Amino acid sequence: MQRKVFLLLVLFAVFSCSEQSEQQKIIHQAVTIESADECHLCGMLISNFSGPKAELFRKGVTTEDNNRVKKFCSTRDMFSFYLDPENNRNVTTILVHDMSKAPWDSPNDSYFIDARLAWYVVGSNLTGAMGKTLASFSTKTDADTFASEFGGNVIDFNAVNYQSLQ
Repeated sequence: MQRKVFLLLVLFAVFSCSEQSEQQKIIHQAVTIESADECHLCGMLISNFSGPKAELFRKGVTTEDNNRVKKFCSTRDMFSFYLDPENNRNVTTILVHDMSKAPWDSPNDSYFIDARLAWYVVGSNLTGAMGKTLASFSTKTDADTFASEFGGNVIDFNAVNYQSLQ
């Protein structure tokens, strides 16, 4: 019995390592947002607006393909795109600005973080490209601090839905 448990643990460890390797293969580096880049959803010039920006990468798209990265003028536009079931099943990586490190008026592309691990403040009094936006943070503590100063509620990635975007 102990031998079976040990073998199962070894198999689980091997599977976990190979799954992690597969996940690491799909992680992408952030692509710099250039001054002429337009939002994939609304077509507005991304760099003309304040607040957190986002980019997502699609499955099965090569680096030579212009569609490999979708850039968004706000986290709100990215979630509007991502929450559509036709879109979210084809996404590998989503990146958002960490607003605890990036200035609200001109987020720095050096501070992109994994959107699925981020914390969001919904309903703050700061606005982004499309009006109300979701302020993104790498830690819950930073999100709580922001919400205390600018209002809003703190949620995680899995809690974001269409109602959060209102």
